[in-house]
Amino acid sequence: MIAKFSSAALAATLALAASSAFAGAADYTFEPVTPEMKKGDDVTLAIRLTNKQTGKPVPDAVIFKTRIDMAPDGMAEMESPVTPLPPQGPGVYAFKTDLPMAGRYQVTLSAKVQGEPESVTGKVIVKATK
Repeated sequence: MIAKFSSAALAATLALAASSAFAGAADYTFEPVTPEMKKGDDVTLAIRLTNKQTGKPVPDAVIFKTRIDMAPDGMAEMESPVTPLPPQGPGVYAFKTDLPMAGRYQVTLSAKVQGEPESVTGKVIVKATK
């Protein structure tokens, strides 16, 4: 009986270790800190990167690609420039951009997370109001 229990415990431990050792790009998510803001020039967008398994923010990721456009409202060609800003806390990445008109904007990001072989890519929708 003890041998069966020990075997089951060992199998469960190995399965848990394997799942955390093989975390992938799909284990992370981007989310807006403030999903709605006023339209205008030089708007600061803050995006949080979290680990879905732990729920914890992911600090020190390297954001290497960003794009902001109005694709959710059928105007993907309405792209705005994006300038990175210093992080605003653990796992919170900030950007300066223009949101020239009211509507929904799609923020597309790609990042390298320490220890992950794949790049993490995500899309976030934010809303600009009048």
